[in-house]
Order: sequence, then C-alpha cells, then structure tokens
Amino acid sequence: MRIAVLDIGGTSIKSGIWDGETLSELMERDTNAWEGGARLMERAAEILEEYAPFDAIGISTAGQVDTERGTIYYANDNIPGYTGTEVRKLLEDRFHVPVTVENDVNAAALGEGKFGAGVGAEDFLCLTYGTGVGGAIVIGGEVCTGSSWSAGSFGGIVIHPEQIDPQVEFSGCYEKCASATALVKRAMEVDPELKNGRAVFAAFSRPEVRQVVDGWIGEIVYGLITLVHVFNPARIVLGGGVMAQPYVLEQVRERLAAGISPGFRGVEIVTAKLGNQAGLMGAAYQAVSKLKG
Repeated sequence: MRIAVLDIGGTSIKSGIWDGETLSELMERDTNAWEGGARLMERAAEILEEYAPFDAIGISTAGQVDTERGTIYYANDNIPGYTGTEVRKLLEDRFHVPVTVENDVNAAALGEGKFGAGVGAEDFLCLTYGTGVGGAIVIGGEVCTGSSWSAGSFGGIVIHPEQIDPQVEFSGCYEKCASATALVKRAMEVDPELKNGRAVFAAFSRPEVRQVVDGWIGEIVYGLITLVHVFNPARIVLGGGVMAQPYVLEQVRERLAAGISPGFRGVEIVTAKLGNQAGLMGAAYQAVSKLKG
C-alpha cells in the first residue's frame, strides 16, 4: 500500500507517504496562498508527482470541505479563489486513483482518534489553539460535519458579549480571546519583545508575564466549560504548540474541574500526541478507508 498525503494549510503544505503503518518521505513547502486557489492546486499536483506511483491520495486542507463531493465549500481570503475548487475531481482526473478530501482540523482529529491521543475514545472533542481556535467533534469514531461541513467551529463561541463589535468578525468570541494569537497580543502589551508563544513561556518566571498567561488560561477554560456541558464528552484533546506547556495543561484541568457541574467531572483533558503530522495521518486514514471500500 502506498498512499500519498497532503496537508494544505495557509502557510505550508506538508506531504508524505503512508504505507499502512508509518509516514515517510516527509516534506514541507510554502503554500504561497496569496497566489490563489488555482495555483495552489497546481502546486499540490506538482508535489504529488514527486511521490508517484501511489494507490490513493488523501488531502487535508484549510477551508470548509464538502466531503461528499470533495470540493471546497468555503474558504476565506487567506487563499483567494479557493471556494468552489473541485479538489477531488481535479486530482482524480490527473492521477486516476481514489482521492479523499477533508478539512484540516477534522483530519487532525481523525488522526488523533485513530493513532494518537483519541485512541480508545469513540466520542471526543478536539481543539487546536494557534492563530485561531480550530475544533472538531468525533462521534462513534467519525467526524460530525454539520449541515454545511462546519460543525466544531468552537472559535465562534461567545464568551464576552460586551466586547462584540458587528464590524469585527469573532469579536467577543473564543477565537479572539483563547488563541495563541490572543496570548501573544496580551503579552506584547506587557513587553513588545514577547512576539510569540515561545518567548512568552521563556519569560514565564516574570510575575507580570505569569499573570498574562493565567488570564489567558482563564479564557480557555470559559470555552471548555460550555463545551463540556453541551457535549458531555469522554475526552477532550487539546492541540497547538502552547498546549505542550505542562503548566497550561495542569491549570486547565484544575480550573475546569472547579467550573463544571460534578456530574461532568469524568471528562479527560489530554494533549494531542501527533503534532504537525496529525492532519497527514487523518488524511491517510480516510484514503485507506476509501481504497478498501
């Protein structure tokens, strides 16, 4: 078995080969998203050519994905002209093998569910804290997509209604307050040199920086309290580089337990295991399922 997999993000395209057990031949290229959706598909095909021959293709991609048709239902201006792109048809016509297409956060959740932190939990939530807050809902081992392939958009949870500005997308919402971007924004108000999460945690011993981190963790917990009570999940998988910090996970667990009803306190809070390979592995799982199928 030889499955070519791509994980198309706004910044980079990761790629590799799945042989049924491991990922190999891993590469990462710039997306050059500003060139638009048509050029992006040309780049994807060029990358895939380097892996040929293969038995199937699995695609994890930014944007809302119509998984039934393998098309991009909606993508914002981060990738101009990507909305409506017939990813599956374009690649099947070119390579003559089965192709699956999935949203990148959903693909990462599938990867964690089948090979990582979600193993053993048929029902779980997956959240990723990065530039924004990505989310996925897994029920019975499969992703719940919603009516327009957008279920799990947890970044839109309103946690500060007093901050809502009709002119600003996601104002007052979880994404604006709990993302890694939000943490860095808070930290730079204290020290303009704290320009990324790594710098923030390197300065964690400073009382004023720790106060910033503690405030940001509070925002994370606000959203999780809502999700626990709505979904009553067995497990929540937290991803993103900032979640690798032991202090963050410890505090999230402690504060969440204090903030939810006693009957919900059995929920497990764990960190993602697969890192930036989760999307590739989820795409591989879907492609293998279609190939066998």
